[in-house]
Amino acid sequence: MSRVAAYLPIAAVVALAAVVPLVVTSNTVINFLVFTLIVAVAAQGWNLLGGYGGQYSFGHAAFFGTGAYVTALLQTQAGWNPWATVLLGIVAGAAVGAVIGFLSFRSGLRGSYFALITLAFAEVFRIVANAAGITGGAAGVLIRLDVRPENFQFASRGTFFWVALAVVAIGLVLTRAIERSRFGAHLVAVRENEDAARALGVDPLRVKLLAITLSAGLTAASGGLYAQYFLFLDAGIAYGAWISVEALVAPIIGGIGTVFGPLVGAVVLQGLGHLTGHLAGEIPGVSLVVFGALLILAVAFAPDGATGMAGRLWRRWRRPATTTAATPATNTTTGGERC
Repeated sequence: MSRVAAYLPIAAVVALAAVVPLVVTSNTVINFLVFTLIVAVAAQGWNLLGGYGGQYSFGHAAFFGTGAYVTALLQTQAGWNPWATVLLGIVAGAAVGAVIGFLSFRSGLRGSYFALITLAFAEVFRIVANAAGITGGAAGVLIRLDVRPENFQFASRGTFFWVALAVVAIGLVLTRAIERSRFGAHLVAVRENEDAARALGVDPLRVKLLAITLSAGLTAASGGLYAQYFLFLDAGIAYGAWISVEALVAPIIGGIGTVFGPLVGAVVLQGLGHLTGHLAGEIPGVSLVVFGALLILAVAFAPDGATGMAGRLWRRWRRPATTTAATPATNTTTGGERC
C-alpha cells in the first residue's frame, strides 16, 4: 500500500464525521458525540501502549487527569490562555507517563505487575487531588464561562465537535504513522517477544518509554478537551476509574492494535451505554454491567474486535463472488481443450 493510500481511509472517515454538525441540530446529540470523541482519544492513547506495545495499563486516568488538571488550574490560578494550557497539559501528561514508565520498565515490571503499578499511580493521584487545596479538594475546579474562540469556548457545540474530531484525526494519523514506521515494528517485536527483540538489537526500555510517553500525551489531550468542554473537574472525574476502564475496553471491543479500533469501540460503548441508561432509568451500575458483558463477548467470540469481525465478514462475502466470476473462464478453457 502506498503512503498516500494508507491515510485515505482516515481522511474519508474524518470528512464524513465532519458533516455531522451540519445536519444534526440537537445539542443533546452533539454532547453525546463530543464525549464519545473525547473517550476515543483516550482509547487511542491506551491502544498505542497496550495494543501495539502489549503493555496493558489499568491506570490511564493518571494521564487523563494530569492533562485535565493542568489545563484547568493554569487558567483559574495563573490566568494563562486556555489553548496554551491544553498544550502544557499534554506535555505534563507525557512527562508523567515517562516517569511512570521509567520507574516500571527500569525495574523490569511487565504484564499484570505493570498494570497494577499504573492503577496504583492513578489512585494516588486521585487521593492527592482530592486533598490538595490548589485543586479545590472535594469541591473541584470550576472554569469560568467565557464564550470566545480565543478562550477555547464556542457559542456552537458543533465547533467544539470539530476541534475534538481534529484531535481524533491526529491520533489516527499518529497511530498509522507509527504502524508503518521502524519504531512501530520494534514496538510490535517487543510485544511479541521482548527477549527475542533484544537479541536482534532492539532496546526494549527505549521503545517502551517512547510508547508510554506518546500514549500518555495523547490521553492527556483528551483530559484537556474534557476540561474545556465541561468546565468542571474534581478528583473523581479527573482520576476516576471510569476513564481507565473506558480507555481499556474501547480498543478491545473495537479491535486492539488497530488504527480504527479505539474509535469504533468508543462509539459502540457510548452508544450502548446511552441506550441502556435510557431504558434502565436511574438504576445505578447498568453501564458497567453492559461494559462487562461486552468485554466477555468480545474476548469469547471476537478476540480481534469489531473491526476484525467486519473484515472477516467482508472477505467471506466477497469469496463466493470471486469463485462465481472465475467459473465461466474455467469452463471455457475446458471446452477449448475438449475441442
